[in-house]
Amino acid sequence: MQLQLPRQRSLSLDRPQIMGILNITPDSFSDGGKHQVLDQALFSAEQMLLDGATILDVGGESTRPGAAAVSLTEELARVIPVISALRQRFDCAISIDTSKAEVMSAAVQAGADMINDVCALQAPAALETAAALQVPVCIMHMQGAPRTMQHDPQYQQLVPEVLAFLLARAEACQQAGIPASQIVLDPGFGFGKTLAHNYQLLAALDQFVASGYAVLAGMSRKSMIGQLLALPTSERLAGSLACASLAAYAGAQIIRVHDVKESVQAVRVAAAARYGVK
Repeated sequence: MQLQLPRQRSLSLDRPQIMGILNITPDSFSDGGKHQVLDQALFSAEQMLLDGATILDVGGESTRPGAAAVSLTEELARVIPVISALRQRFDCAISIDTSKAEVMSAAVQAGADMINDVCALQAPAALETAAALQVPVCIMHMQGAPRTMQHDPQYQQLVPEVLAFLLARAEACQQAGIPASQIVLDPGFGFGKTLAHNYQLLAALDQFVASGYAVLAGMSRKSMIGQLLALPTSERLAGSLACASLAAYAGAQIIRVHDVKESVQAVRVAAAARYGVK
């Protein structure tokens, strides 16, 4: 399995790939404010690549619970200079983390290789734009909206509902012209889920892998770790590595993380157990 990227490049998913998080925001839950200066963003990006990340996920709008909305103008101003600079300097895969069609288009023009959308391409013109751009897309499940999603999330049957939603969105993507091989599913850990919901999803991650689509798992430093272990964001490394390892062993092809060096090592061990030593 592999993703076809722009400029006649590809990304193999035969082994789990590490996606490093590069938030260009003042208010993200873990690294808010860390990368707002371009040089800081580039320094962090270079370190993540040296540590083994193969994808950099650039985002300009926090989607943590309760975060304020960001205007189109502000989001573009945050992410486009960073993506342009990354593309000039590094031959890695670059993902744009956005739900806005205009940002998707500008980001790919600036050098982004794929789209990572927490709203599963449901915003106005997002699906049509993503299809026209002909890049891989990651579509995520979220119950509700980022500002209110954690107020009281409820499901009749959690795993079947989340999987059915993602399969329906994947079908919509294909109807719009996006090949199945270019679609990545994300169960949306922490997005409209209780603590129990998150661990039920993790336990059932192999069902998402069995769908035949590539799967992304993003649990790094999230509240599902903090609540379970009663730890602040800065002390969630061990829990994050446990989640990354379990996801990789279940077959997830992309693991989205803050702590790249440690995650690369943990996931390599999990992959050796699942796929054999390489």
